[in-house]
Amino acid sequence: MAAKSIIANDRQAREISSAVEQISGALSSDQALKSIVQGLPREVIDGVRQSLLTEKYELVALLEAYSEAKAGRPDQLRERIGNDPGGLLVVARVARGWSQKELARRLFIPEQQVQRYEAERYRSISLGNLIRVARTLGVKLTADLPDQSHEQWLPSFEMTQAEAQKVLKHARAEGWLEKADQSDESGLSQLKRTVAEHVADHGTPSLLRTGLNVEDHSGDWLLLSWKAQVTRRAQAQIQRTKSKYRALNVNWVMELARLSVEEDGPKLAQKLLADHGIVLVVEPQISGMTVDGAAFLVDEIPVIGMTLRHDRIDNFWFTLMHELGHVILHYRTGLSAGFFDSTEDFAVDDFERQADEFASNILIPEELWIRSPARIAKSPEPLERLAAQLGIAPAIVFGRVRMERKNYTIFSNKLGAGKVRKLFDARQLENTQ
Repeated sequence: MAAKSIIANDRQAREISSAVEQISGALSSDQALKSIVQGLPREVIDGVRQSLLTEKYELVALLEAYSEAKAGRPDQLRERIGNDPGGLLVVARVARGWSQKELARRLFIPEQQVQRYEAERYRSISLGNLIRVARTLGVKLTADLPDQSHEQWLPSFEMTQAEAQKVLKHARAEGWLEKADQSDESGLSQLKRTVAEHVADHGTPSLLRTGLNVEDHSGDWLLLSWKAQVTRRAQAQIQRTKSKYRALNVNWVMELARLSVEEDGPKLAQKLLADHGIVLVVEPQISGMTVDGAAFLVDEIPVIGMTLRHDRIDNFWFTLMHELGHVILHYRTGLSAGFFDSTEDFAVDDFERQADEFASNILIPEELWIRSPARIAKSPEPLERLAAQLGIAPAIVFGRVRMERKNYTIFSNKLGAGKVRKLFDARQLENTQ
C-alpha cells in the first residue's frame, strides 16, 4: 500500500503551516468560509466544513510528525511511510537533522538531484546509488529470498484464462500495449507485470462500494488492470502539468455543473478539473466490469476515472459529481483506499450516501427540487424549465425524475444518449494544458 504523505523539508513545512492558518481562518469566520463555498447549496456546505476540519487535523499531524523527527524522535514520521524504503531514507535524513543540501554535499552530487530523488521516493535511483545513500544516512538495507517457486512480481492471486483473454483483448483494442507486446504470451506477461507493479506502489482496491454489499475485490483482475491503466495515464498528466490539489477552494464546483449545457461540456469539465488539481481520465471498461466511476489518489493528487459504460449526458454528469463528492468530502477519509462505483446500485455506507447527496444537490439543490412541479410532471416542459432555471443540461433533470420514480421507461429520448463517448479518445492522453 502506498505510504501516506510526509513533510520532507522546511519549505514544505512552511507551506503546510500557511495552509493550516488559511483553513483555521476559514473555519473561524463565517465571512471567510462564505468566500470558499459561495454559490454552493446549503446542504453541501456542512460537508465541506467537515472536510476542511479533517484536512486541518491531518496537516497539523503532518507538521507534528516532521517537528518530532527533526528533534530526533522519528517514530511518527516513520509510521507514516510504512514499508516504503525510499520514504525511510527521507525520514533518516530528517532525523539526522540534515537538510537536502547537506545530504547532497556528503554524496558529492547537486542538491537538485537529492530533491528529485526524494520527490519520487528514490523510485528511479539505481541499486548502487540507493545503497550509497543508505550507507551515508546510516540506514541498513536488508533483502530476503523466500522459498517460493512462482514469480515474485506477481500478485498473490491468479488470473483465469477467461479473465486473461478479456484483459488482453481490451488492452489491444485500447492501445495499452507496445508493438513488441502484441503476442498473447508477451502481452499477458506485460499486463501482469504492470498490475503487480501497480499493486506494489498503490495497493489494491480492496472494497468495491456498490450494490447491497461492500464486496472484497482485492483479487479482481479486471478492476486492477483498469485501475492500473487509469493510474498510468493520470501519472503522465500529473508529471506534465505539475498538478497541485488544494482543499481550500470549492466555489468553482457550480461552474462545473453549468458546463453541462455545452455540447462539449464533458471535455470542458476535464479541463476545469485539471485547473483545480483533479485529474479526470476516461478509460472504457473491460468487458465484465460493472464500474461507472472511481475516485482515488495518485501521489496525493485526486484522480477520477470514468468508463462511460452508459453513454448518456445524465449518467456522465451524475457520475462525475458523485466522484467529485468523494474527492472534496473524503480527501483525507477514504480517497487513499479509493471508491469504485456503479450508478445502478444504491449507496451502502455513509461515504456513498454523502457523495450521492453532494452530486444531487450540486446539480439540483434539494430546496428547489422539493418545490418544483418537475417532480411530478408527466410532460417534458416543466423539467426543461427547471433545467433552464438552474443552468444545467435538461438530461440531468430527466435522469433524476426517472431515478426517483424508479421508472426507466419514461423520457428515454431526453437523456443525451450517444453524446459523451465520442468526445473522448481513450487511446490518447488528454490534453489538459
